[in-house]
Amino acid sequence: MKKHSILFTINIIFLISLVLISASFVMLYGFNKQREKRFNHKRDMEISKIFMHQYRGDGVSDELIAYMKSLDFLVVLDAKEIENILASKEIKSRELKANKFFKLRYLELNERHFVLIQTPNEKIILTSQRISSDDKNIILIVYILILLIFIFLYLSIVNKLKPLKILKQSAKEFGDENFDVNFLTSNEDEISQLANEFHKAAQKLKKLKESRNVFIRNIMHELKTPITKGNFLTQLPQTEENIESMQKVFYRLESLINEFASIEELISTKKELEKKSYFLEDIVDNAIDILMCEEDKVVKAFDNIKIDVDFTLFSIAVKNLLDNGIKYSKDKKVIVKTDASKIVFENVGLKLSYELQNYFEPFFKGNKSNLPQSFGLGLYIVKHILDAHSLELKYENKEGVNRFIIELPS
Repeated sequence: MKKHSILFTINIIFLISLVLISASFVMLYGFNKQREKRFNHKRDMEISKIFMHQYRGDGVSDELIAYMKSLDFLVVLDAKEIENILASKEIKSRELKANKFFKLRYLELNERHFVLIQTPNEKIILTSQRISSDDKNIILIVYILILLIFIFLYLSIVNKLKPLKILKQSAKEFGDENFDVNFLTSNEDEISQLANEFHKAAQKLKKLKESRNVFIRNIMHELKTPITKGNFLTQLPQTEENIESMQKVFYRLESLINEFASIEELISTKKELEKKSYFLEDIVDNAIDILMCEEDKVVKAFDNIKIDVDFTLFSIAVKNLLDNGIKYSKDKKVIVKTDASKIVFENVGLKLSYELQNYFEPFFKGNKSNLPQSFGLGLYIVKHILDAHSLELKYENKEGVNRFIIELPS
């Protein structure tokens, strides 16, 4: 972890805070322990004074023993037990003030405390259970609670900083045009919002990259036919008919450039559609012109209904469906039909090898994918254009007939 990183700074701050908090609680705990020790010592002295005041020279009475017991003090009279206590090597002894009748010593042994009272006739030991206040337990409980809260806050902050680490790694990959990143989060803090916006930006850049690839490959695919025809026409005599055909080729090239621009704008941005009401026959005829195919390859078996669409873009979608229908049919023909609120493109050919959704991916190829003129872009472009129109493309195969269906609003 680099010392200049935010996480490093946070770790240092939390570590120093933890040390200071722990040290404060240790000092507080020690202070409380000393206070408790002084309290017990003072109590022992007071009880000892009471004992000496009531002691009679002829020995310790049963009444005095009972009284001491009521004060939670035990009176040890057994000489052997007393000697065992005094003979211990670990005992700590401190002499206290005495008078002519009594000598006092304060003893400590293994956390136990005794008061040795020596009279002219005998040795007596007073001992009691130490009074332990609840303060130590409260201090310990408070410390544990604060420690748990402290750890929770630390983990929460580190967790909220995770998107920054992902952002840093992803930013490095952006230079290599790798936009396949996903760090969407449901959190609502500023860092999470930044991560979500960065994710949206990555997806937009991914679309732009995808659009660029589609744009380039589509140009390669679409320009091939008019260039081939133009090259062929240059080798023919310069008759009026050939010149007119050459002009059509250039017109077609110009149309293609406009078409490419529309496709690129649609895929990479949210293009505003210019929707108006058009006859289906006009759209199909325009699509045939764009495709530059022979008219007998497209069989018109539809009712000339009116549909509300963007003429240029919808013509491109129809052109791609016609192109696929001709290219992948056995008889090199496609039939355009209408069925209630549906436009149907039929051709005789093999059933799709994969689900229709797979063909909506750019550069995906299925049946006859080895065709050199196929780039796997046709249905991808169709899908984007229909999505922009809030329309749906469906597919079915019945008895060797492929049917691509555009469902129109009722």
